[in-house]
Order: sequence, then structure tokens, then C-alpha cells
Amino acid sequence: MEEILNNRKIIHIDMDAFYASVEQLDNPELRGKPIAVGGSGDRGVIAAASYEARKFGVYSAMSGKLARLKCQHLIFVKPRFDRYKQISNKIRNIFKQYTDLIEPLSLDEAYLDVTINKKNIDSASKIARLIREQIYKEVGLTASAGISINKFLAKTASDINKPNGQKTILPNEVISFLEKLPIEKFYGIGKATTTRMYNLGIFTGKDLKMKSKDFLVKHFKKSGAYYYDIVRGIQHANVTPNRIRKSVAAEHTFYKNLTSEVFMIEKLEEIATELERRLKKSKVAGKTITLKIKYNDFTQQTRSKTIKYFIKDKAVIFEIVKELLYQKEIKKSVRLLGISVTNLNVNTKKTEKIVNLQLKFDF
Repeated sequence: MEEILNNRKIIHIDMDAFYASVEQLDNPELRGKPIAVGGSGDRGVIAAASYEARKFGVYSAMSGKLARLKCQHLIFVKPRFDRYKQISNKIRNIFKQYTDLIEPLSLDEAYLDVTINKKNIDSASKIARLIREQIYKEVGLTASAGISINKFLAKTASDINKPNGQKTILPNEVISFLEKLPIEKFYGIGKATTTRMYNLGIFTGKDLKMKSKDFLVKHFKKSGAYYYDIVRGIQHANVTPNRIRKSVAAEHTFYKNLTSEVFMIEKLEEIATELERRLKKSKVAGKTITLKIKYNDFTQQTRSKTIKYFIKDKAVIFEIVKELLYQKEIKKSVRLLGISVTNLNVNTKKTEKIVNLQLKFDF
């Protein structure tokens, strides 16, 4: 089985600055200028930044206030998610011309398994190049790609030659590539984990590889076993076209901080109404309700309750949320509230079929 799984051809396609690029595509006056998609106010958050804006240090998830300080001539554009979804569907239709094994991660990125593909093309690198060329020709946007034997490596590779480029990690290059890779470049290892690894003397993949599984599990719990495998190029996760949904959530960041629980209750009722709409649209229900609270100092807290039956109605959700809110006194002002439902009533059974194939492995 190990040999079969290691003889896969996985592509990760990632659109370049997708939301910002769509805005520049639709409005020629914005091309070549630093733009940010998202709110410009003190409470606004950047959803995407053009590459012109990134040169000034403006990135997604940054506050609009900080973005303005970094780039005084930054142009803010309101997001148009219906338009982004329309473009995303066009791109996905291009993917379908090559394979049905497509796992979307968001509107602007997806994994493709092209081990066996509709075009009977042996080279995964060629397929990635053809897809990128077709996206540019038919949609007018550029994309980057990573190609390798599993999803982790493909995702990591797609960042290397951005924007408008691609990187292939051949099977016989996997180990040497990972050993040289700075630990902060490993997909899934964020700033906090990077700092912890630095403190343990782990700066590269080679350093990580020298640590035993017991050592990594001791310091990183379940993630430790994952790190032990990926630095050896081992990942068995399949490209899953219909990923099982794990949660449904709704949240709101407030223009002014909330200091009274009375006002919080009012806002939580609105959030619960939106959450009910999303649950019914997704045709799911859940047993675990979680209240998310982000304070004015950006610290965050969650409070959860699990019940014995599946719920999706606002009235029940709201009652549980009120109970969670009053569980403990809130002593700081609040800038964000959110509610999520997990432990959903989705089918968790997976049927996986592994086909024993002799592959001509030409990347």
C-alpha cells in the first residue's frame, strides 16, 4: 500500500491574490495599484491584498487601520463574494476537464489527483501548466501550482514560485527538499509553533527529522506524530471531492466594543438567526454549541456545551448560548462574538478503494 500511495500525482492550484485580482480584472483602473479587499475602518479586516499592496506589508487578516498605516495610498474595495464564487465555478469547470478528483479548500484553491486523468497525460507538471494557461486564457487570472506525491508536499510547493509559477517536487527529491526546508515554510506550522520549535533547536526539516516520534508527541501531542511523518514525505490523506463538513458557524466583529451583556445578548440573537439559516441551507444539525468571545485586547475565549440530540433551530441554540454567556462574568469589553455548531449529523463512513496499478511515474 505504501508504494501505491507514494505513486500518486497531486496538484495544488492556488489562485494569485484571488479577490484582489478579480477586482483588478473587472476594473482596469485598479490594475497595477495597491488595493485591499475588505473594510477600511478601524474595525475592518483585510480579506485579500494585491501584490502591489503586499510590497508595503499589507496582507490578509490585517486590520484596515494597520493596512492604512503601512500604505497610505492603499485603495480599499468592498468584497463581492457572489462575483468571486462565479469566477471560482468557472475555474472548477476547467479542473473537471482533467479529473473528477477535486478537493476545493476555498474559492481560490483546490487539490487535484491526476494520477489517472481524463486527458491521459503522463506528466502532472504538464497538466498543471495546461490548467494555468487555460485559466489565464478563459478567465484572465493567473494561478500558481505545486506538484508532488501527496497533498502536503503539493501545498508546500505551490508557494515557492508565486505568483504565476509552479514547482514540482519529484519523488526522488522529496527527502532532500524537506531536509533543507526552513521549518516556518512547512504548511500547517504557524508562528506560535515555529517559535516553540526554534526553542527546541528545530530550524529546518533536517532538524525536525532528527527528533524521535516520542519527543515530538511529548512536545506537540497529536501534531507531533503528524510532524514525524510529513518530514519523511509520508502522508496518506486522499484527495476527497466531497469532504465531510465538520462545523457551521457565524460571527460578527463590532464597530464599537461591547461592554454590557445586555447588548451582547441582542447581538447573539442576530448571530443565532444567521446560524440557523446556514444550518438549514446546509441541511445539517449538531450536538455541540460553542460561544466564541474575542476581547478588546485580542485575547480569545470559547465556551461549549454538548447535548444529547441534534439541533438546528435558533430558539434552542440561543438558549444554550445565553447559558454559556452567563457561565462566567465578562470583565473585558468585547470586539467579536461568534457561535458555531459541531458534532454534526453527517455521514462519517468513508469507503476507500485502493487500486493496485503499475504507474509510469513521469512528473
